[in-house]
Amino acid sequence: MVGGYRPRPQQLEMAQAILETIETGGALALEAGTGTGKTFAYLVPALLAGGKVIVSTGTKTLQNQLYDRDLPAVRDALASGATAALLKGRANYVCLYRLERALAEGRLEAREDGARLRVIDRFAARSLSGDRADLAEVPEDAAVWQHATSTRENCLGQECPKYKDCFVMRARKNALAADVVVINHHLFFADVALRDEGIAELLPACNTVVFDEAHQLPETARLFFGETVSSAQLVELARDARLELRAAGGASPELDRLAAVLDKAARDLRLCFGEEGVRLGWPQALRVAGFAEALQALARALEALDRSLAGQAERSEGLAGCARRAGAALALLARLNEEQGEQHVRWVEVFGHSAQLHVTPLSPALLFRKQMADHPRAWVFTSATLAVGENFSHFKRELGIEDAASRTWPSPFDFERQALLYVPKGLPPDPNDPGYTAAVIDAALPVLRASRGRAFLLFTSLRALKRAHQLLKDRIDYPLLVQGTGSRSELLVRFRALGNAVLLGAASFWEGVDVRGEALSVVLIDKLPFAPPEDPVLAARIEALRAQGGNPFMDFQLPQAVLQLKQGAGRLLRDESDRGVLVLCDPRLFTRAYGRAIRASLPPMKQTRALADVEAFFARIAA
Repeated sequence: MVGGYRPRPQQLEMAQAILETIETGGALALEAGTGTGKTFAYLVPALLAGGKVIVSTGTKTLQNQLYDRDLPAVRDALASGATAALLKGRANYVCLYRLERALAEGRLEAREDGARLRVIDRFAARSLSGDRADLAEVPEDAAVWQHATSTRENCLGQECPKYKDCFVMRARKNALAADVVVINHHLFFADVALRDEGIAELLPACNTVVFDEAHQLPETARLFFGETVSSAQLVELARDARLELRAAGGASPELDRLAAVLDKAARDLRLCFGEEGVRLGWPQALRVAGFAEALQALARALEALDRSLAGQAERSEGLAGCARRAGAALALLARLNEEQGEQHVRWVEVFGHSAQLHVTPLSPALLFRKQMADHPRAWVFTSATLAVGENFSHFKRELGIEDAASRTWPSPFDFERQALLYVPKGLPPDPNDPGYTAAVIDAALPVLRASRGRAFLLFTSLRALKRAHQLLKDRIDYPLLVQGTGSRSELLVRFRALGNAVLLGAASFWEGVDVRGEALSVVLIDKLPFAPPEDPVLAARIEALRAQGGNPFMDFQLPQAVLQLKQGAGRLLRDESDRGVLVLCDPRLFTRAYGRAIRASLPPMKQTRALADVEAFFARIAA
């Protein structure tokens, strides 16, 4: 038996539906509310049915949890002899060749990087997997990892002198031999798009694919079916070209000079833009001062290095790899200068130290449908948020799986008793009002006093989050944690340990966060999470839908907002004993016709607009 297991009729029905799909083939989309036990509901029939199974998850965290905890528990309970393997993208494994080269070269950006590189070297010598997740001493986001891991672009493949000991190849061999392989969506689509990461060999032998957290699939598919080049990639190419030349025992002052020119051109491209978190359509980006000129300078620098590398490529596989990377980047820059087609959008995204240039398909449906047609088998899509009400048409249309069967099950939690939905009065009618965030904080303060902290405050933009932090930091007596002051995992550990903290988050805190017990008793959402209309991909999709005679708001924007809202609201109750208040700070829930449909898509909580009801709710819990 599995410790703490409780029978749930929803879980049993879900497992039976999945077993039928595995036996007959086809596609099945399933939404099951929090607490249903989705993981066991697909693992049990997958193991009982036999054959090879691929389970793809939304995040590496869930991937590790599945492999380390859930899968062993189910195998033991069923006394199953099925073998399992964990497979991640190559950047998750130490690359012995690049690590050795970086140690020999010794040219690192920061003093602490040298010490961290030696820690990685000791880890690689004793590790069987080479999985960087197993090395807690070096932070996951440490810059030194780029010197100790490989990417698709810089991997030498079978020409690598360390190929026989390669951790990536070892992981792939284990996956080919296993009955159940746990991957993540990024790896699945990287292979579908690039035929690179080893899944191409797994799929033909597999009779079931299960996508957990399947609501993330359309966006992940769009990312991987598109093309991207970043300034950081080109800085890395410049560095690798110089290192590979030295490793090949040669010297070329001209190539060194051209690599330095490319390095500067790539950094100058990023410097055209101000703060991070900016997404611009191609026409808007070209109006940014200096961007067009920086882009031309980058193309010239890349072209010159490409010519120089072509003359050196025969000296080593490493230099040949750099030549291929330069040629691919040059080809993408040329496509970015072409006219935007009806099926793609060109745009720029700005990060702290990098600018990414994208060519993105407006819809991944055709490409994903082709992938499914090439590999007939059982395809299972599951999440807590796939449907608007009981309507799956938005999710199905996004992936091109309109013929898939679908079913929903509500959460087994007693939301009527365990939770309360509170929509404060007195907020500005327009959420774009300059004083809106201040009004949200004013509405939040009495709720935080009633709950004694213990709250997530989720924001639809980083700008609103920063403003809320300024407004809140001197007005509460509870520990205040803010996204960006540590990694997500570090902040959550502190939040759970403190027991009465208030955490301000955006983006990644809306989903995949599991805090059980009294430490989290309030989830506040500042406004309905409609994607900003100026987002370049969204703007292009709206225009395309309008041209096809559709209704962009009802067909796309509203369903997307509902699914995102359900994800945020899903942070509140994570256990049968949890209690809490969901605070939705958006008057449109009552002033717009679509507000009723949005409220109906949420779990069946009692609804109120009176602060006194919130205070009474927490008074009852305290009593």
